[in-house]
Amino acid sequence: MTTMTEASVREFKMPDVGEGLTEAEILKWYVQPGDTVTDGQVVCEVETAKAAVELPIPYDGVVRELRFPEGTTVDVGTPIIAVDVSGGAAPAAPTAPAAAAAPAEKRPEPPEAEQPKAEGSGRQPVLVGYGVAASSTKRRPRKGPEVAVPQASAEVQSELNGHGTAAVKPRPLAKPPVRKLAKDLGVDLATVTPSGPDGIITREDVHAAAAPTAAVPEPVTAAPAPVPAVAPVAAPTYDSARETRVPVKGVRKATAQAMVGSAFTAPHVTEFVTVDVTRTIKLVEELKQDKDMQGLRVNPLLLVAKALLVAIRRNPEINASWDEANQEIVLKHYVNLGIAAATPRGLLVPNIKDAHAKTLPELAEALGELVSTAREGKTSPAAMQGGTVTITNVGVFGVDTGTPILNPGESAILAVGAIKLQPWVHKGKVKPRQVMTLALSFDHRLVDGELGSKVLADVAAVLEQPKRLMTWV
Repeated sequence: MTTMTEASVREFKMPDVGEGLTEAEILKWYVQPGDTVTDGQVVCEVETAKAAVELPIPYDGVVRELRFPEGTTVDVGTPIIAVDVSGGAAPAAPTAPAAAAAPAEKRPEPPEAEQPKAEGSGRQPVLVGYGVAASSTKRRPRKGPEVAVPQASAEVQSELNGHGTAAVKPRPLAKPPVRKLAKDLGVDLATVTPSGPDGIITREDVHAAAAPTAAVPEPVTAAPAPVPAVAPVAAPTYDSARETRVPVKGVRKATAQAMVGSAFTAPHVTEFVTVDVTRTIKLVEELKQDKDMQGLRVNPLLLVAKALLVAIRRNPEINASWDEANQEIVLKHYVNLGIAAATPRGLLVPNIKDAHAKTLPELAEALGELVSTAREGKTSPAAMQGGTVTITNVGVFGVDTGTPILNPGESAILAVGAIKLQPWVHKGKVKPRQVMTLALSFDHRLVDGELGSKVLADVAAVLEQPKRLMTWV
């Protein structure tokens, strides 16, 4: 009978997709223990802080074990599936994390050809499309005297490989909120008996483990002078019947961290302007009938985006970022225009690459594709990197405007409010006009009030008189 410590068993680790992410949640397994897999076959879908990604296996074999159940957040580099690559059939194993293997005396080391690491690199290129592809060329044995290579102890090998001659204590399964609760209550998760599915520790388990400890009074040490007793901090209580607690992870977690970092790093300034966009609305209706715009997404947001690009061309210093490490302002000679999109996974901000070089039909096509891809949850991590300026359209919710927080690494963000019919002084008379309020937030370290005001004024001027698109471009 084969064991998990044999050289024929390979461990597929949670890959580093090259985007600086440190963890991912397993959304769905496409294989089960006992299934046969082939090189390049997708075995699971994971969700990072930026996108959902399908992971292909990099070798052929039979699935021995799924190390984590669906819904578990796993750190990059942690083994998630074990595969027998010897070619023989293997019995199905439970999906829960396996216990430590029994001690073995002389275990053969895996041959060099089976090591999945790229030469000269400590990363494991296991995700198709990322990293360095593993070479299939076998090395010929070198001639010459044998050199003794110092080997790590059995305990160290056990820690590195996750198995070996030393007994390894499996890490208790618990979600991040439960781990934090245990830390707050001073409960060691290794001593808690799990009651959740697949051996997962729940909040109730932690509270049950903490209750006996809280009930035992601490002994009072005799002292020459009376010492006031410190009242113990009561553990937080939750009404599970009337409250729902949602773990913060994935896009929501990444968004929260980014917004806190931006708000407390870049000094924000927000300016507002209300503008008559009646002519812009008329132009939108005319463009919908234009043969060059047929089949494209034509709406006021398209012209707002074009107006912002024109304002950036007239005031290029706004398109920059702050380099804290080198104490430099980095001026960008390109515009990757970010569009904030509300999706089922949370707020995403993909960007249109080189938006400054696109014609109006090209910009409309890119904008429509960006929004539809984001709402379908298919936005790639690369599409959300490298943005320089962002637009957030709060007007779709009937909101007049807001004070948006900068996307990290960017210098400005434009909030677009709702378009409403309002009384407006036009040519000396009060008339009903289509009116919109814009808000521009910018980083005051590199954008002063004059520059920010010029950009916002130029956007408003184009929307008030769209013919400026022809004279200013």
